[in-house]
Amino acid sequence: MMIKEKINAMFPAEQDIPAEFRLSSEIHQKELLINGKMIKWNGDSQQVYSPIHTYKDGKLEAKLLGSFPIAGEKEAQMALDAAVKAFDNGRGEWPTMSIAERISCMENFTKLMIQKKAEVVNLLMWEIGKTYGDSLKEFDRTVEYIFNTIDELKKLDRDASRFVIDSGIIGQIRRAPLGVVLCMGPFNYPLNETYTLLIPALLMGNTVMFKPPKHGTLLHCPLYECFLKAFPKGVFNTVYGKGSNVVPTLMSSGKVNVLTLIGSSKVADQLKKMHPKVNRLRAILGLDAKNAAIVTDSADLELSVKECILGSLSFNGQRCTAIKIIFVHKSKADAFVKRFSEEVNKLKAGMPWEKDVTLTPLPEPGKPEYLQKCIEDAKANGAQVCNEEGGYNYKSFSFPAVLYPVNEKMICYREEQFGPLVPIVPFEDIEEPINYLITSDHGQQVSIFGQDTAMLADLIDPLVNQVCRVNINCQCQRGPDTFPFTGRKDSAEGTLSVNDAIRSFSIRTMVAAKQTEANKDIINHIVESGESNFLSTRFIF
Repeated sequence: MMIKEKINAMFPAEQDIPAEFRLSSEIHQKELLINGKMIKWNGDSQQVYSPIHTYKDGKLEAKLLGSFPIAGEKEAQMALDAAVKAFDNGRGEWPTMSIAERISCMENFTKLMIQKKAEVVNLLMWEIGKTYGDSLKEFDRTVEYIFNTIDELKKLDRDASRFVIDSGIIGQIRRAPLGVVLCMGPFNYPLNETYTLLIPALLMGNTVMFKPPKHGTLLHCPLYECFLKAFPKGVFNTVYGKGSNVVPTLMSSGKVNVLTLIGSSKVADQLKKMHPKVNRLRAILGLDAKNAAIVTDSADLELSVKECILGSLSFNGQRCTAIKIIFVHKSKADAFVKRFSEEVNKLKAGMPWEKDVTLTPLPEPGKPEYLQKCIEDAKANGAQVCNEEGGYNYKSFSFPAVLYPVNEKMICYREEQFGPLVPIVPFEDIEEPINYLITSDHGQQVSIFGQDTAMLADLIDPLVNQVCRVNINCQCQRGPDTFPFTGRKDSAEGTLSVNDAIRSFSIRTMVAAKQTEANKDIINHIVESGESNFLSTRFIF
């Protein structure tokens, strides 16, 4: 069967969906979690359709999954008021709670979350078209991240449980919360990347307003009950509604202390400008990226093809860390394009629950049309689609297109495509890809392929000053979570990792006193009485 025929036949009839992957019912969310209560919502709702189309009564239609509230400024203000009250200028129950007590709440939350695994994983598949295997990995990796963050916080607290004496001053240095956090996660990793923000923010004593992404919204619903049971009221609050309507209310109030967003740099710039006291706002941002791969003349061809396939087309290329443009030395370009195109056409397209499936429907409704626009623009400026049926789209599905030779006149040369489109650029002088990275607005990662150690060394030194991770003979990626994840230029602000995130959502604070007998007696009394959660030598194991 030809690729086009396989794609046209890929969507299933309702009765052909395996029983374990069927949705038991539509999810119509009619509540908002604000100030420790599930508040009934009777207003307008946004319907959620899956990128997975199904045949029903012989007709192929996008499957309705449910709906969520289209709330407004009033509800956003309620969430803000609840978070502000719960923090209470640092005097609230949550920010003054001991680290051990906060960890206990988080461990309780995680136990409750694990009980929702099957439901959340299924919704990940249906809402954003992520494969079953990758959906499982996203959930399991998130749980692992929580436990790793807890372990890291225990280590940090143990190190801070002692006193420092220097120049006649006694001091204890710990980390304190920043205040109210507005958290907005991405659609492509709506659970994992959102929780890499939420978890450290909460553990460090901040209160949170969470605005779910436009796609991947319903999968959070089963978890609200877990937040409700595990944390004091007002610590976690939901914000729903069109971003342009509700977010200005929050930011212009000046009461948001931390903006954390994984999304567009343009949106981040606009949001920061809304805050009346920008110097008081901490921003932790994961933004645009146009990660490049550089295949040098000494590269292992098969290894380069394998890693670039994974890097450019895992989850349909819908990753900020995806390889979004490939520079190949002219001596290897023809062979690379041929092998790369052959391997792309071997990738299995289908439904997320199918075994060994790689390519799935796209959750963004306008994405196939956008990709087609990029393809037509590239062809008009001298490129060819090098793989069979490259760019063919049907309903919500778009088959990958390998474009070659790509040049600076084309949209796909600079613009982040965030989808199954692979631009390949031939080069003769290594300065060409280096200059591309220098002049790029983005600076997250790069992958370099080669066996010539001298050339690799010459590449590493300038590239580490343009991007924040140089990958040698492997794809661009985020993990492991113990490694720092950040970017230069318009790609990020702040650093995330198990270790760095704890620091990003807190600030070093200290209690100090002159080393007099009277002060030593006072400090000893406070420590021995256990009356302070901050000034303490309690040890968390």
